[in-house]
Amino acid sequence: MTERQCYHCKQMVRTDESHDCWTTTEAALTDGLSEDLRDAWERFRESAAELGDQRIYASHKSIMFSRRACYVFVRPKRTCLEVCVFLDRALTTSLVRRVEPSSKSKFAHLIRVTHRDQVEAPLTDWLAEAYALAGAQPARVARPSTNVTRAKSTGTQVARVAETKKPAVRTKKPAARKKTTKKKRGD
Repeated sequence: MTERQCYHCKQMVRTDESHDCWTTTEAALTDGLSEDLRDAWERFRESAAELGDQRIYASHKSIMFSRRACYVFVRPKRTCLEVCVFLDRALTTSLVRRVEPSSKSKFAHLIRVTHRDQVEAPLTDWLAEAYALAGAQPARVARPSTNVTRAKSTGTQVARVAETKKPAVRTKKPAARKKTTKKKRGD
């Protein structure tokens, strides 16, 4: 049998068998963690699961926690758990490594967890806040009162502008000047 190397995961796969390197599980992602990181992961998962009904699933290299939308995900790495929490405000604290806007109304907060003791307040409070935010109905944004419609064929927005008729303004062309010769003085 011939084998080929998968472009994504670099694993050797026989040509007659199916291969899906994108599908993963929580166990596969947390398999190589140290004892401290495994304890931190178990406590983090337990704290998030206690918040209520949600979907917890593995996606590529992350473990996602979602309600209507993803409110937090964890990337298990060799030295830490990289946690990304989505909140409607930007936090300024030493625990948060980086804050980036992720949409018009949310900010992504990157936090590194290296020990079980870090999975306590304020991190658990931020988890609860993000959980509540993910289940809330989206807020309606007040828009300016412009008359906007959708074009039927393209689906793009078209703004209607009220046309005002202005009276036609006639401009006179400058009269052609007669060519005159200047008389020299003294002639």
